[in-house]
Amino acid sequence: MTTENLQRILYVEDEPDIQAVARIALEAVGGFQLLICSSGKEALAAASAFAPNLILLDVMMPDMDGPSTLLALRELPEFENTPIVFMTAKVQSSEVARYRQIGALDVIAKPFDPMTLSDTVRNIWIKHHGMPS
Repeated sequence: MTTENLQRILYVEDEPDIQAVARIALEAVGGFQLLICSSGKEALAAASAFAPNLILLDVMMPDMDGPSTLLALRELPEFENTPIVFMTAKVQSSEVARYRQIGALDVIAKPFDPMTLSDTVRNIWIKHHGMPS
């Protein structure tokens, strides 16, 4: 059980339009520090320096998809316990179960509501860490 607050979020998403909406939702509305990467490889290169408290991962991305990125992040010692949440339109129960099985903390459905995204992320954090951010 960690006692740190949720402040820094790494968001991995290849669609610029979704990146822009998420930036407003998480920075302007939520007050989080956000680093957006456009690919799994970019996220792997930038994650250590940013030291995110939480990672949001798109599932469907070219080259390196969300599950592959999650597995690669987990191989880095500093991210073996970092909470990772998938964001995807594929939210059938069998898919959600598979995402959790490979280590995702939770799944947020896309399209998401920009006005409630930061609360959704914060609630996932509280549910798993037992404290507000």
